[in-house]
Amino acid sequence: MKPQRHAGVDVLRGAALLWMTAYHFCFDLNNAGLIRQDFYNDPVWTWQRTAILSLFLLCAGAGQALAAERGQPWLQFWRRWGQIALCALLVTAGSVLMFPKSYIYFGVLHGMAVMLLLARLTVHWGRWLWWLGGLAIAMKYVAAYAMDAGAIPLFFNEKGLNWLGLITTKPQTEDYVPLLPWLGVMWWGLAAMQWWLRQPTSGPAWTPPPALRPLAWLGNWSLSYYMLHQPVLLGLLWVLA
Repeated sequence: MKPQRHAGVDVLRGAALLWMTAYHFCFDLNNAGLIRQDFYNDPVWTWQRTAILSLFLLCAGAGQALAAERGQPWLQFWRRWGQIALCALLVTAGSVLMFPKSYIYFGVLHGMAVMLLLARLTVHWGRWLWWLGGLAIAMKYVAAYAMDAGAIPLFFNEKGLNWLGLITTKPQTEDYVPLLPWLGVMWWGLAAMQWWLRQPTSGPAWTPPPALRPLAWLGNWSLSYYMLHQPVLLGLLWVLA
């Protein structure tokens, strides 16, 4: 029987959601002036953001591998993709109200929508995905060096093109998840799950112990949780303040 879900991926995604919640609550406390932290430059926070985002994209890539293994039709893919794209637009609208000078125009959901489509189109490329992932990650840094050296025009820094990630200056926005290097992380998640599915020990499906089942349940509702957690945190902060 082809896998419908993978509990390990759901547990990992659920853990990433809880980590993200703690991170965002600290960000909200800082934004309210209740703590004093530099979320934009302090490695304590920037590396956490990188790790959380990497977990999400690895899980998203793994999910595409599982979907391809069970023969997910394009109609079902578009239905889920449409939900993500709609939520991305809602995030943009909400951020315009909260941060009019640094609103989110290409954040994690925007990037996820583009990357999921590319992952779907390349899901049958097999072991080449490992190389493509490494190339996508390397391109971001090679391009930045070339732009600094004057070998590539700086127009990639402009708002209409900086979603590609070939930049030397980070744009002023509250959440920025460009195509490069992050597509490489999703490709690696896709390749890793395809490798696991080829192993003789890949089945039967793993059943998480009782202590981890809440994380698996949470990971199964990741998009809903993502959209609701910040309003709940801001409401809680308002009550506490």
